[in-house]
Amino acid sequence: MNDRKPTVTEADLHAFADGLLPPEERTELEAWLAGNPEDAAAVAAWQAQNDDIRAMFAPYATAKDGDADLVLKGRKISAERTATPQRSRRLMMLAASLALFFAGAAAGRFGPDLFAKPELQLTAIEALPQQAHSAFVVYASDVRHPVEVGADQEAHLATWLGKRMNIAGLKVPSLQTLGFQLVGGRLLPINGTPGALFMYENASGQRLTVLVGRNSGNSTTSFRFASSGDVETFYWIDGDLGYAVTGEISRDMLRQVADECYKQFSS
Repeated sequence: MNDRKPTVTEADLHAFADGLLPPEERTELEAWLAGNPEDAAAVAAWQAQNDDIRAMFAPYATAKDGDADLVLKGRKISAERTATPQRSRRLMMLAASLALFFAGAAAGRFGPDLFAKPELQLTAIEALPQQAHSAFVVYASDVRHPVEVGADQEAHLATWLGKRMNIAGLKVPSLQTLGFQLVGGRLLPINGTPGALFMYENASGQRLTVLVGRNSGNSTTSFRFASSGDVETFYWIDGDLGYAVTGEISRDMLRQVADECYKQFSS
């Protein structure tokens, strides 16, 4: 780092690449990049990918009021966690990835690393939000049979789905601190293999789902966002598993749910 701006974070670089920095901060980042060619090359690559993805997904992209506030919130989280030792390494990476993700959402497009090359066909990560959306639409509106196994059999649900997915110690996220109670879950085919769907409901009757599926590519991604009508989805891949949180609730609440699920699945 240099004396001019000693706390440049990955979130700052992504915000710069997406054109979301105020003029004074942008000037500081430009000076930083002039003396840091590796960061400058990374930013240039992100900007080029942004242009390609914006052109590809322009017909489907949506942006909502308040997205810019989410970007600033993600950058603030990143800055606060930079000063925290030990546990902070993973949390810092999460905050930076959230900032990248929100920057893409605020600009009305997916995160800049969605495709390595524009001409690639849909892969597991691109199919994940579509499958999560379909599962939510089909099951969340079902009054009598939304799940196969109810919340009163949570331990059995985790064991059963974990066995079908070949995951030892599969966790059922607890979202009570965010006002959502477990309804139950069910087995789903995801990318041709067994997957899990957990459903939650708040006091107002709003439902959301958490989907877990196998990722044959064994890759890792930042948080990403997809929108279809009123249904919003946050999704990410962590190693050999993909995750998606879907609901007809605000992006900010859905982000909090995704953050909480990430922590619990990763612990």
